[in-house]
Parts: sequence; structure tokens; C-alpha cells
Amino acid sequence: MEASQAAGPTDCEFDPVAHPIADRVATGVMTLVPALALVWAVISAWGGSLHWQDLVVFAISYVATGLGVTVGFHRLLTHRSFATYPLARGVLAALGSAAAEGPVIEWVAQHRMHHAYSDHEGDPHSPHIGHGSGWRCALRGLVHAHVGWVFGMDGVASERRYAPDLLADPVVGFVDRTFIVWVLAGLALPFGLGVLLTGTLLGGLTGLLWGGVVRIFCLHHATFSINSLCHFFGTQPYETGDESRNLAWLALPTLGEAWHNNHHAFPTSARHGLGRWQLDPSAAVIIALERCGLAWDIVRISPERRVARTI
Repeated sequence: MEASQAAGPTDCEFDPVAHPIADRVATGVMTLVPALALVWAVISAWGGSLHWQDLVVFAISYVATGLGVTVGFHRLLTHRSFATYPLARGVLAALGSAAAEGPVIEWVAQHRMHHAYSDHEGDPHSPHIGHGSGWRCALRGLVHAHVGWVFGMDGVASERRYAPDLLADPVVGFVDRTFIVWVLAGLALPFGLGVLLTGTLLGGLTGLLWGGVVRIFCLHHATFSINSLCHFFGTQPYETGDESRNLAWLALPTLGEAWHNNHHAFPTSARHGLGRWQLDPSAAVIIALERCGLAWDIVRISPERRVARTI
């Protein structure tokens, strides 16, 4: 890894964006619309239209799609932290796709490239590379790492280079090709839950607002915070050769992903919260899957390995 970081990425590590203008428009819509929906939801809530059913729909939708990203996209498909059956793999990939963070194979390829060049030239979303020094440059770097990078991409990480295993996986390939279907399903589910809980069409619409569009906004920015905040603020118990950090207050909304320095020290570990009191809901789900016979070959880090990497 160090050799590749020193040299930087080559052209063969990128694929061109097929429709760059359409891609930027779609990205803008997926960034702006949820933000506007959040403003509307807050105004409506202030006026007394927020009910417990909306919060239930939001929580169910957030946790389900969030685990699809953290357990499915990240720990299973990107890092192979555990193994499971094809059907379970497909369900997790579909739930992650419903989070509307991009097709699964593209997501995995980008994240693997991030690990290959973490906080070095070639990292798709480092807050530290190419932004200069001083607080204004630091702020510019944080904005780039948080969301700016998705608007400025002339190329994306090559799926042939970074995700050949997923290109060869028929289950993941199907979910990848039908990405839009899962995004729409992720909106239909909270609408249906809202109707079910309230018995009214209005309840379905407020469920769609909170569990659909507002949930997309919140989950997007929780994920984006790993790229930005967790490479800038927090603690570094392990030597990783980059600026990855643990940020305890972000652990719950990211379902355990904010133990980011731990993750960069041991990328294949199924558990990111390695300390006794480090909350990691995603790891708990993987353990639950193991106890149900749905997960095996779980990667665990021994205390000796942890001590050897401690700064």
C-alpha cells in the first residue's frame, strides 16, 4: 500500500463518468431535495404535524438502510469481514442501495480506492490533500471531503480494478443494475408503513417525508461525516499512516462506523468498536447473524494484534 500511495493512482485505476452532466444534476437533486425536505419537516413539526408514527417510520427506515450500508456495502462487500448466503448478501446489498448513496459496485470500488490511498494523492475524498494550509483551507478540505468530492469527479474508481469480485457476483450484479428500483422501494416502504400505522393517506405522506426523504438526508450526512470529520477530529490510538480518527459521539448515528481509526488499523475486522465501551450496533448485528447461522468466517482481531498496533 505504501508504494502505491507514494506513486499515486494511474489512469487505469479510473473509469470515466459516462454522463457527467446528468450525473451532476442527479447528485445535485439528491443533495438539495432532502435538505429542503428537512426544512419543510422541521417547519411542519413546529406547527404540530409531527406524530410518534413518523418517528417510528423514520427510525425503522434509518436503521434498515443504514445497516445495509454499514453491514452490507462496507463490512461484507468491501472488506469481506464475514461470509453469508447469497440471499442474505442480496438483501443487504438491496438495503444499502435503498440508502441512495450510489450503486453498490461503484460504492465499493470508491471505498477500496480510499483505503488504497488514504489521505494521500489519489484518495477520492481526503480533507487533507490539495487544499493548502490555514483554517480557510482546512474548511475547504472538510467541505470537499464531506460532499464536494461527488460533484467534482471526472472519473470514478475503476470497478474492474477495485471490485472484480463483485462484477463476477451475479447476486450483487443484479442489485447493482437495478439500483433505482431499490431507491424507489426505500421510499415506498416508509409510505406503506405510514399508511399502516395511521390508516390514512396523510400518514403515508408524512411517513414518506420522514422515513423517506429526511432519512436520506440524515443517513447521507452521517456517512459523509466519516469521510470528513473522522479524518480531522478525534483520537488516534493506532498507527495507520493516515489521519483516520475515532469520534465517539458519532458512533451511534453511524451505527458504529465512527471508530474510524480502529477500522483503518484493521480494515477487515467485523467489529469497529474494539474497546469495551465503544458502541458498535453493526457488529452486534453481525454477531446476531452468526448466532442465527446466517454469518460465518467472521474476522476478529486478537488483543495481541491490537497491542502491536497501538501508538
